[in-house]
Amino acid sequence: MTETTTAQMSVAEVCARAGAVLDRVEQAVVGKRESLTLVLTSVLSRGHVLLEDFPGLGKTLAARSFAQTLGLDFTRAQFTPDLLPSDLTGSFVYDQKVSEFAFRPGPLFTGLLLADEINRTPPKTQSALLEAMQEHQVTVEGQTFALPQPFHVLATANPVEYEGTYPLPEAQLDRFLMRVSFGYPTAEEEWDVLRRRIARQQEDQHLEAVTDAEGLAAMQAAIETVPVEDDISRYCVELAAATRRHRAVLVGSSPRGSLALMLTSRAYAVVHGRDFVTPEDVKAVAHAVLDHRISIKPELWMSDTGGAAVVTAALGQVPVPGSRTGAATVEADDAPGTRAAAGAGTPTGDRR
Repeated sequence: MTETTTAQMSVAEVCARAGAVLDRVEQAVVGKRESLTLVLTSVLSRGHVLLEDFPGLGKTLAARSFAQTLGLDFTRAQFTPDLLPSDLTGSFVYDQKVSEFAFRPGPLFTGLLLADEINRTPPKTQSALLEAMQEHQVTVEGQTFALPQPFHVLATANPVEYEGTYPLPEAQLDRFLMRVSFGYPTAEEEWDVLRRRIARQQEDQHLEAVTDAEGLAAMQAAIETVPVEDDISRYCVELAAATRRHRAVLVGSSPRGSLALMLTSRAYAVVHGRDFVTPEDVKAVAHAVLDHRISIKPELWMSDTGGAAVVTAALGQVPVPGSRTGAATVEADDAPGTRAAAGAGTPTGDRR
């Protein structure tokens, strides 16, 4: 496949290609356009996504579909209590032919890794992902190995079944740029799933690639050229700071949260065909970006207060910057996915 080079790709081309990716993924994942948009937004921002939802709602299918449409190498690691760090990173194996140890790469050496049920493996193995997600490399027996680029982790977790699980620590939750939930489909969408299954006459689905690893890198590079006005970046800072001041919060969003708001809102704007960021773009990604970065005081764990409620309060309290001069800014109630984003970023059972 011949790809447009990084220098040639424009915002319009990125938008068109992103739309084609979402259209293709929707052939497999029915009726979740806004949630899928958030996942793609995170990937275009060079981030990782935690898909936290009930079983059977398309988390694994979405990860595999994105890998196919983005043309990335795909690896699935099923996390279990007996999984070891070396099972992810790889290890040195003695090669009798040459009488020396050779490194055998693990599933981390891929374009898109599906870390399935990440909360079912002990912290020692969970931590094996930290260096890979943050530094894009792994260290085994003192030797460092670079991961292929682009590299993205899509992890899944069940938000309500905690027996035999290991909740992700704050440091690792913070490594995920977004936490996204799909939620149950409507009756019409669920019927469409059944209808499509009958029509294709097989269980497996294969989607044609829209781009490849080089093309995705070009899309990511094009998004990096989009400027963000000072009032928008300050709005991101104020939203993150507001979560730290909430009376129910033990630990609010770190500066990594405000940075994630800026990066993802920029990609979200480009996916929607704009080369500038509006406050509504920030609002659309706020729940997916901030909810999982907030820890509630222990005495409120049994109440309805959670990260989503704190972010909603922050969105209501922080003054929204004025409209961009000379640009048509979409009203908050009409912004694409503004209402849906809150649900897409907030799992039904928020332990936090």
